[in-house]
Amino acid sequence: MPTNSGLGPRAFTTARLDALPLDPAHADEMATVLADPALYGFTGGGPPDPVALRARYERQAAGSPDPGERWWNWVLRVRTEGRLAGYVQATVRGPRAEIAWVVGVPWQGRGYASEAAKGLAAHLAAAADVHTLVAHIHPGHTASAAVAAAAGLAPTGEWEDGERRWAGSPVSPAASPCE
Repeated sequence: MPTNSGLGPRAFTTARLDALPLDPAHADEMATVLADPALYGFTGGGPPDPVALRARYERQAAGSPDPGERWWNWVLRVRTEGRLAGYVQATVRGPRAEIAWVVGVPWQGRGYASEAAKGLAAHLAAAADVHTLVAHIHPGHTASAAVAAAAGLAPTGEWEDGERRWAGSPVSPAASPCE
């Protein structure tokens, strides 16, 4: 049975993406990836300032102060471009993980979010023995709903802060750990 050694997340790959453990050094490039205000239409907020993003990444990379909870965050690099294009994240508590994904506007519509979410699900099942995935999706965000479905999640009757809870089990392995 897989266990977590207490270290941070390990890198994983999909057919076209490298999911790299989040590092504060990614902040400048990610600020550009996250710069389009259209990304925040369903979630609120706006593009992050690089300095604020670096501070957020420092907190996230340090991990949860709760020893029973792991904050695992990855940036997504499109292998053929050698550029970052978004991120995936998981808050892992025992066999359950809450997951989220964001792909920058220039990379949307190419299937990267679905590929990353499926890879994340497979990676969490293998690396953290996760059996249940949960995501929260705005009811009008059809693209995000399609990503959740691709990762094996289905809408539930539960709502939180105006978003529908989606839940499911990880799909068959689509990612491999990087050594």
